[in-house]
Amino acid sequence: MAAPIPDPTRSPVIAAGGLGLGQMLAFGSSFYLMGVLGDGMSADLHVRPSFAASLMSLAFLASALVAPAVGKAVDRRGGKGVLLASNLVFVAGLVLVGTAPGAWAVALGLSVIGIGMAMGLYATPFAILVSLYGDRARRPITAVSLIGGLGSTVGWPLTLAFEQHFGWRGACFAWAAVQVLVCLPVNALAVPRTTPEPHDPEAPAVRIAWDRPMIQLAVLFAGAWFVSTCMSAHLPQLLAAFGLTPAQAAGTAALVGVAAVSVRFAEITVLRRFHPLAATRVATLMHPLGALAISILGAAGAPLMALGQGAGNGMLTVAKGVLPLELYGQRHYAYRSALLSRPAGFAQIGGPVIYGLAIDHSRWTALGLSAGLCLVMFAMTFGLKSSAAAPYKDLPA
Repeated sequence: MAAPIPDPTRSPVIAAGGLGLGQMLAFGSSFYLMGVLGDGMSADLHVRPSFAASLMSLAFLASALVAPAVGKAVDRRGGKGVLLASNLVFVAGLVLVGTAPGAWAVALGLSVIGIGMAMGLYATPFAILVSLYGDRARRPITAVSLIGGLGSTVGWPLTLAFEQHFGWRGACFAWAAVQVLVCLPVNALAVPRTTPEPHDPEAPAVRIAWDRPMIQLAVLFAGAWFVSTCMSAHLPQLLAAFGLTPAQAAGTAALVGVAAVSVRFAEITVLRRFHPLAATRVATLMHPLGALAISILGAAGAPLMALGQGAGNGMLTVAKGVLPLELYGQRHYAYRSALLSRPAGFAQIGGPVIYGLAIDHSRWTALGLSAGLCLVMFAMTFGLKSSAAAPYKDLPA
């Protein structure tokens, strides 16, 4: 399929702004939901807080299982319809959680939320931008990830405020209302309808070969999402193991979000001039450099550890949207991206448990595990070449 020519009526600022706002709120009402509601929910349902928090793994599992089917639907029908449907799926999942009489019903609701995550988080917005701007989608993708990266910054305080005023069940209903009253109209009005790929009903089913670059990208992104999920669950605990008080560790861990947003802003303004493969290669070294700093400096190196993790993760989120386009071009972009996301989704499920066991063994075991995995990711960036159908370009400033 030929790359689309940007239409001046399809402003990347409006499209990226609308998608970014929707992502910020979608992450807050799904990915970061249980981080705040877990304690109140566990007390009400008489289950352990760790068990309540672990139910989020069901969302990751459901998301990984349905991702390829979602990718095919985006390629075949366009992304806007899938994105709007995701808002309704989020509503259904949040209502199920909010009305749950027991842990089994919470598990069902979170599984539905996981399906919404596959339909509505990052992958679909990125595919919409690729359909609109073709091989010049890097900058809008970065803008969406920049705004969406505020999901924890905005989502956690909002969830806490909802819970304090309405209880944990009311918080779920409040987020469902946000999906209907904010996300759905924003996505409907700000996001143009995209053109699906031409489809011949008599053509054989789409098959994407797992060639060497696909395997390298899958390993790269699975490692990135494994480390990211581990750090979101255990970074304060890891920092405390190097001598910080719990309060200091929590405050220092907050630098992850600052670094992620800052590096995405730099990507829009400065780093966009660099080839995305080069930027990805640098990103994989940020966590190991932070690990080296805290290993040598101890507690004094903790801020560098947090900043390194945040900067690397911020750049890798952009790479997740850009590299499949750069290496393979626009055709079957959504389905290919979904296939690449599947190992990452499975890696998220067991990451916090595995990393928790590593920390229990020793701080050095944990640090070696995450830093070593990032070095494997670094190795995966070599031997990749841009597709002739996808020369590196960007939207003009």
